[in-house]
Amino acid sequence: MNYNLIRNRKVAAWLLAERLEKYRGEPGVVLAIPRGGVPVAAPIAKHLGMPLEVTLSKKIGHPANPEFAIGSVSLDSVLVDERADVPEEYIAAEVKRIREGLRQKYSLYMGKREHVPLRDKVVILVDDGIATGKTLLATIELVKKEQPRAIVVAVPVASPSAYDTISSLVDEVVCLLVPMSFQAVGQFYEEFSQVSDELVIKLLQDQESSKA
Repeated sequence: MNYNLIRNRKVAAWLLAERLEKYRGEPGVVLAIPRGGVPVAAPIAKHLGMPLEVTLSKKIGHPANPEFAIGSVSLDSVLVDERADVPEEYIAAEVKRIREGLRQKYSLYMGKREHVPLRDKVVILVDDGIATGKTLLATIELVKKEQPRAIVVAVPVASPSAYDTISSLVDEVVCLLVPMSFQAVGQFYEEFSQVSDELVIKLLQDQESSKA
């Protein structure tokens, strides 16, 4: 099956913004998953009149196998699989270590700006694509703990399995392409360059200055 390619993240952003029009003016926040999600999220936030933030989370690896995730950590929340039989001391140490790294990255991206509370807001989670969906799943669970009014996921492309899984967990998924031939996010973009920390910072700063 042939699917049209998305030209680049900027074009994807405007196509998604059109489909999210009904949320314009709503009390909400656009949360971008760095780094690739930020160039998609920035035009969406501007179009909808919502603040733009990054959402940072990282998995907690099992002590015997760091690649095996037993939980996730954000700046405000911790999610641990209750079936994980690991010492509490290990979890506490990992949370402290991971959170320190997240704080440094958040400070790099957001400067001294405070996190916008998500309670009773429409939260629009944006990335440049979903492959396995593991990062997004962890982010959704962490966002839910802040009790938003609704969670909307907006992405240009997603694998069918990830799309189905995510759709069952949030209020709405807005996705341009769900190709059966999915292998990697980048294969459905004409231009899919790496996104630098510098670009992320610039887009966030531009968004902040436009509100002033």
